[in-house]
Amino acid sequence: MSTFLYRLGRFAYRRKWSVIGAWLVVVLLAVVAALGLMKPFTPSTTIPGTEAQRTLDVVKAQFPTDDSHLTGTLVLRAPDGERLTAGKAAAAVRKTVADAADLTGVRSATAPSVTAGTVSADGRSGIVQLTFTVDKDAGLSAATEKGMEDLTADAHRSGLTVEAGGNAFSKVEVEVMGPGEAVGVLIALAVLVLVFRSLRAALIPIATALVGVAVGVLGLLALTGLVTMDSTSVILAVMLGLAVGIDYALFIVSRHQTQVRAGMDPEESAGLATGTAGGAVVFAGATVVIALAALSVVNIPFLTVMGLGAAATVVVSVLIAVTLLPAVLGLMGGSIATSRIPVLLRAAERARGLPADRPDAGRRWAAMVTRRRWTVLVVTLLGLGVLAVPAADLRLGLGGTTDPDSSAGRAQKLVDEGFGPGYSGTLVVLVQGGKTEVAPAARQLSAVVKDLPGVASVSPVVRAASGTAALISVTPSGGPESEATKKVLAEIRDARGDVERSTGTDVNVTGTTAVNIDVADKLSAALPVYCLLVMGLALVLLMVVFRAVAVPVKAALGFLLSLGASLGAMVAVFQWGWLAGVLGIKETGPVLSFLPMLLVGILFGLAMDYEVFLVSRMREEYVHGRPAGEAVVRGFGHGAKVVTAAALIMIAVFGSFVFADMQVIKGMGFALGIGVLLDAFVVRMTLVPAVLAVLGRGAWWLPGFLRRTLPDMDIEGERLVGRLGARSVSQQDVARTVSPQPVTAGASGTGSPQS
Repeated sequence: MSTFLYRLGRFAYRRKWSVIGAWLVVVLLAVVAALGLMKPFTPSTTIPGTEAQRTLDVVKAQFPTDDSHLTGTLVLRAPDGERLTAGKAAAAVRKTVADAADLTGVRSATAPSVTAGTVSADGRSGIVQLTFTVDKDAGLSAATEKGMEDLTADAHRSGLTVEAGGNAFSKVEVEVMGPGEAVGVLIALAVLVLVFRSLRAALIPIATALVGVAVGVLGLLALTGLVTMDSTSVILAVMLGLAVGIDYALFIVSRHQTQVRAGMDPEESAGLATGTAGGAVVFAGATVVIALAALSVVNIPFLTVMGLGAAATVVVSVLIAVTLLPAVLGLMGGSIATSRIPVLLRAAERARGLPADRPDAGRRWAAMVTRRRWTVLVVTLLGLGVLAVPAADLRLGLGGTTDPDSSAGRAQKLVDEGFGPGYSGTLVVLVQGGKTEVAPAARQLSAVVKDLPGVASVSPVVRAASGTAALISVTPSGGPESEATKKVLAEIRDARGDVERSTGTDVNVTGTTAVNIDVADKLSAALPVYCLLVMGLALVLLMVVFRAVAVPVKAALGFLLSLGASLGAMVAVFQWGWLAGVLGIKETGPVLSFLPMLLVGILFGLAMDYEVFLVSRMREEYVHGRPAGEAVVRGFGHGAKVVTAAALIMIAVFGSFVFADMQVIKGMGFALGIGVLLDAFVVRMTLVPAVLAVLGRGAWWLPGFLRRTLPDMDIEGERLVGRLGARSVSQQDVARTVSPQPVTAGASGTGSPQS
C-alpha cells in the first residue's frame, strides 16, 4: 500500500490542476444532488421490534387519525383567581381560538375542553390544539409565524399568559458552520501556525478539511430524499469531518515540510509523505470507519444512519488527504518550507539550525515519565478512576432537546405547572382480544392500573370501531424522563399478566414515552456488546500492526479508562449539573441515550490513531536496536509534537460545539472534546510510556506461532523508505561511474583518473 500511495502522491503533485479540477467537479455534483434531492430532516427514534413500537403500529391501524399535517399547541393560563371557563378569561380564550382558526396556514384550532382533558384541574390552564395546512415535516410560513406572534400578543393584552409549543414551534434551525465552529477553526489555525511556522502551510489542512466537510455534508443532504435522517447526523458529520480532515492533513504536511526543509526535492517529498504518513492516515481512517460502521450491528435505524453518515465523511477526508492534499502541495512547491512573515521565518530558521538529536520537550517529558513510571501509573490510574465514578449513576433518555428559554420550552413549563409533569409522559395501554369484545377487560385493567404507585390518573376506556381493541391513557405522577415513570411502565407490564389470563386478551403499552424508554433500554443493553466488538477489533488490528501482545492489550485497557472517565464527566456535567452555568447548559437530566455509543465508536477510532502514531515510532526505534527504555523516549520524541497538535485541534473543534443552542449538540461536543483530552494527554502520552517502561522488552514479545501467522503490515512505509534509499544510493553510484572524474596533473600531461 505504501508504494501505491507514494505513486499516487507523486501523480497528484505532477497533475495538480487535473486533480484539483476533479475534486471541484465532485463538489459541484454534490451541490446539484443536494439541491435536487434534499428534503426536510425527520427526527426518528423508532426501533423495530420493541413492544412499544409494535403496539404503536397497531394503534395507528385500529384508531386511524390524520397525522399528515404539522401540529402545535397554544398553552394558556388565566390570571390568579380566574378560570379559563368563565368570565373575562373565557371570552379571551374564545377570541384567541377564533383568531387562530382564521390565520393563514391554520387548518383547525380546537378550544380547551374539560372532557378532552385539555383544561387543568384548577381551571387556570388550558391547551389549544392547532393543526396547520403544511406537511408534518415542513416548517411554518413567514406569514403564519407573524400571525401567531400577533395573536399571542393580543392574548397577552387581554390578560392571558400564552406560549406556543408542540412540533410546529420546536423546530431548531441547524447551523452547519456557526460562530462557535468558526472559533474552533481559528484555534486550529493558530495551532497549525505554531507547528509549521508558516501561515501558508497552516492554511492547507484547513482548506482541504473544509472541502471534505462540504462534500460529506452535501452528500448527506442529498440522501435525505432517500432515507429518514435527523439534523444530528449532519452536525456529527461536520464535527468529525473537520477534526479528522485537519488532523490527517497535519500528519502528511508536517512530514512533507520537514523533508523539504532537509533538502529533499518537493515532488519526491510529497510522494514519500503520502506513502509514509499517508499510510498511517489510511489505517487510522479505516479504524474510525469500521468503528462507526459497526454501529449498524445493534440494529437501531437512526443510530445506523448517524454512524454510516459520519463514516462516509471520514472516507472522504482520507481520500482528500491522499489525492487533493498532494495536489495542493504541488501548488506550493518549495515555498512550503519558508514563510513571508518575518517572525515565523526566523522561528523556522532557528528550528532548522538546531541539532537533529537535541532533546525536545516531548523527549524530556517521556524521560520523566519513564523515570518515575510507578508514580505516574498510580497517579493517572487514580485520577481516571475518580473521574469515572459518576458514570455509575449514568441514566439514559431522549429528552433535553428543547431550549427552556424558547417559546416551546416555556409552553412545556406551563403544561408541567398546570397539569403536572406526567401529562407530557402519558402511557397508552392497548387491549386486544381478537374477535372478543375487549371493553370489559379494559375496564378491569383500568381498575388495576389506577391503584399502582406512581399513577396520577387513568382515562376512560376508548373502544375501537371494530370492538376488538381498546385504549387506556395512564398519566404518571412523574415526568417522561423520570425514574418514577420508568417504574410505572414496568409495573403496568408486570401487572397485565393476571388480566390477560382471566380475559383472554393481549395487553401492551406504547406512547411516545414508552417508545423512548424502550429505545434507551435497548441502547443500554447494546452498549456492552458494542464495546466488546470494538475492543476485539482493537486487539486484532493492533496485534497485526505492532506484532506484539502487550501493546494491544494495554491500548484496549487504556481506551476503557478514557471511556469511563469521559462518561463520568458527562454525568457530572449534564446529569448532576456541575459547571452547567459555565457551559451554558440550561437544563440537566438523563444523558442522551445514543451518546455513549457514539462516544465509544468515535473515541475508539481516535484513540487508536494516537496509539499508532506514537507507539509505531517507539517500535521502529526498538527494532533498529535501541534498548527498550531508550526506544520509548526517542520514539515518543519523534511523534509527540504532531500528536499534541492533532489532539489540541480535535479538542478545539469538538469543544466549539459545546456552545451550540441544541442540547444534543452540546452533549456530543463535550463528550468528544473531553474524551480526546483524556485519551490523548492522560492515556496515550502519559500512561502508555509509563506502562511500556514497566514492561521493558516484554512489551514487544510475540509468540512464535503468531509471528508466523500474522501479516507484517508496514503502515508507515518503513520498507518504502528503505527501497527509495537503496535506489538513491544506486543512482549515485551510477552517476559516479558515468560522469567525468576529477583528475590530477601527471607527467604525461593527460592526467589519470582518481580512484
